[in-house]
Amino acid sequence: MQERLTYTGHARALLTLGLPIIGSNLAQMGLHVTDTVLLGRYGVRELDAVVLGASFFFILFILGSGFGIAVMGLVAAALGRGDDAQVRRSVRMGLWLSILFGAMTVPVIWWSAPVLRFLHQDPEVSGLTQDFLRIAGFGMMPALLTVVLKSYLAALEQTRVMLAVTVSAVVLNFLVAWAFIFGHWGAPEWGVRGAALASLFTQVLTFVLLAAHAQFVGPSRRFHLFQRFWRPDWQAFGQVARLGVPVGLTGLAESCLFIAAAVMMGWIGRVELAAHGIAMEIAALAFMVHLGLSNAATVRIGRAEGAGDQGSLRDAALTATAMSLVFAALMVTLFLSVPEALISPFLDPAKDHADDIMAYATSLLAVAALFQMFDAMQVIALGLLRGVQDTRAPMWIAAVSYWLIGVPASYGLAFGLGLGGAGLWLGLVVGLAAAASLLMLRYWRGPWLARLA
Repeated sequence: MQERLTYTGHARALLTLGLPIIGSNLAQMGLHVTDTVLLGRYGVRELDAVVLGASFFFILFILGSGFGIAVMGLVAAALGRGDDAQVRRSVRMGLWLSILFGAMTVPVIWWSAPVLRFLHQDPEVSGLTQDFLRIAGFGMMPALLTVVLKSYLAALEQTRVMLAVTVSAVVLNFLVAWAFIFGHWGAPEWGVRGAALASLFTQVLTFVLLAAHAQFVGPSRRFHLFQRFWRPDWQAFGQVARLGVPVGLTGLAESCLFIAAAVMMGWIGRVELAAHGIAMEIAALAFMVHLGLSNAATVRIGRAEGAGDQGSLRDAALTATAMSLVFAALMVTLFLSVPEALISPFLDPAKDHADDIMAYATSLLAVAALFQMFDAMQVIALGLLRGVQDTRAPMWIAAVSYWLIGVPASYGLAFGLGLGGAGLWLGLVVGLAAAASLLMLRYWRGPWLARLA
């Protein structure tokens, strides 16, 4: 049985575990920002290609990352039970599944141009995107393997190394991209292929560094993850797959909600789409904090579930929820009181339509203030449910909330009622509110609390 903690103790444990994860999440966003900024200075077509390629990569990555995310709850529960063998089994099969999924994406990535042309993308940009993906796409496998190792290290509460490695990766990505996009320091000028090379280099190096840490440094050494790695464990393989597939589909459902919102905003106008992109970037930065707390909650709840500690299942969940709500309230205050200060770093005042974009993005941030609470609660609830290894029901809740409620609400409010972009974002609020309510209800009325009573 875990030592019983006060709410203050739970908060301290969540912050100790969660702050490095939050920092790592924010640094991970820096990789995308780096490529966008550099390609934006190189050329418009190249920027379009990399943005499109990154979106293509991201959709596949989100689907495949479910196996790695599922490992976090499994390892945390095994540690709570003191079952070291199960820790090793779950992580190894998570790595196996990530390798298999990564291999399956190669044909889709290699022949991505026909797929993009089928989706009515510009043929020239589609060709450049394929050039990008034929290099960057080979980073899919190490990227997915990195998710597994990050989940493993988070469950062991070794999160500082994740932050250090991710920050180092951002710096190295910038240096390699700067050299090979523009041809600096004697490197060839490869444009989009240079950005792809930097991305691939960063993904491989991140995996190698985390794997070396897991194998040779600190408490994680005792699990010998890579010893006899080739031996199959079909029972653990099936367990990780059953949990991981719904996790990936849940993430895909939420991601596609926001992709659909971007597509519909594009129907309204270019200024509106630009404002949408800026407001969404700001909201995403805030979301990284909630995501980090959600990951920390998965670990704490998983440990409690494995140890059969009902009190901690309740108290850690309440603490994580309260902490996320406090941060959401702070973001609501900022979004409503100083929106211009948040938006201005994304705009050049000398560019055309800058004032129009500023005004529209300000109105969208006011709506974003509404969904801060709901976005926080849905991701925290997902973290709690993954801690007790409940992933199938959340998948269906996400699908219904986002695609049967959120997308139709966005379309109806934006175009049916003529509310435009504000109505589109109000539809996001409706979808997120439905997901948050149903997911929280699922956790607090779930059988795990009654079973452990």
